[in-house]
Amino acid sequence: MSRVTARRRTLRISPAGQIRRPDTLAVEEPLELRVDGQSLTVTMRTPGSDIDLAHGFLLSENIIGSREDIVSARYCAGTDENGQNTYNVLDIRLRTPAPILSRNFLTTSACGLCGKTALDEVRTRTRFPLTGDGPLVDAEVLAALPDRLRSRQTVFDATGGLHAAGLFTAEGAALAVREDVGRHNAVDKVIGWALRENRVPAHDLVLIVSGRASFELVQKAVMAGIPILGAVSAPSSLAVDLAAESDLTLAGFLRGDTMNVYTGAHRLSTATNGVGGRRQHG
Repeated sequence: MSRVTARRRTLRISPAGQIRRPDTLAVEEPLELRVDGQSLTVTMRTPGSDIDLAHGFLLSENIIGSREDIVSARYCAGTDENGQNTYNVLDIRLRTPAPILSRNFLTTSACGLCGKTALDEVRTRTRFPLTGDGPLVDAEVLAALPDRLRSRQTVFDATGGLHAAGLFTAEGAALAVREDVGRHNAVDKVIGWALRENRVPAHDLVLIVSGRASFELVQKAVMAGIPILGAVSAPSSLAVDLAAESDLTLAGFLRGDTMNVYTGAHRLSTATNGVGGRRQHG
């Protein structure tokens, strides 16, 4: 599938006048995830890497713990007005059946939970708890990762309308970068890639996101055993609380040569004349 962008007519208004012309937009379509033929959830996403998205979502929700837990993943029949398959229904077959209807997904119900309940829920559910270990990352390397992520956002270049997530080594090498209209989907896609590549628990990797660090994104990192999460923008208060509770290194406002480190500063190394001299620690 390559339908990640679409063309729509627009009226552009500027000081030079008005002009009608086509504009390139990011595609947003529903994806229904089914498990063993039973509807699990529907998410609005940008088509592409749907198998990775499904793996990452199921791992984040503690339905699976390894790629061996999934027997198959296939698109179900679903057609548009022209009779073409929409590829918007994906059925996952599990090796061991899971009770789906009784589940309350933390990712969709977190706003209705108090902070303590949400933190306890993630801590008790993760299969890959962080133990204080993990890679030691140079702060200058971490500060450079948003630019490396941005350089790989090819669809964003065309549309200006997508979030991105990337998995990097401690030395700063990009392993997987995914884009999506939903920041949570972008993270699910890279975590799903890691799961399918047998890189979970990802205790040696760094997750970088193009926007803010919400509770939900910290949750996904913790569930995948990722020890370091960096965000271009700000974290939420509950995201910082969960990072502290889980011993995850959380850095926000990764811009240029500065950042704010909210938790887990022990995993970052700094030079006296480097980023560390201008960074705020929390």
